[in-house]
Amino acid sequence: MKITDLNQIPEQEVSHNPAIKKKVMLSLGDLPHLTNFSQACFSPGQVAGGHSHADMCEVFFVESGLGNIAINGTNYELKPGVCIAVEPGEVHEVTNTGNTDLILTYFGLRTP
Repeated sequence: MKITDLNQIPEQEVSHNPAIKKKVMLSLGDLPHLTNFSQACFSPGQVAGGHSHADMCEVFFVESGLGNIAINGTNYELKPGVCIAVEPGEVHEVTNTGNTDLILTYFGLRTP
């Protein structure tokens, strides 16, 4: 068992844009197949540049704010309550298009 408190976790940089901060609640090795379970805060205008993962899928849930996720060149609106799963190999880029913070809770799963 592992219990974490989001309010007591230190911020880290998001690898695709160090200006974006995240808090990692679970890390690689904490649970089988899980690469991370995190929450990221995008300030207005911030972008996590386009990238893909060969051996991982990611699931993003919008807690608050507005944004866009481009997946293989197609844009999808991010707003509170939206959940989007990105498959391995899909190029994805997240942008905060609103005027408040975009808060995403997300996790990655290793694929065979």
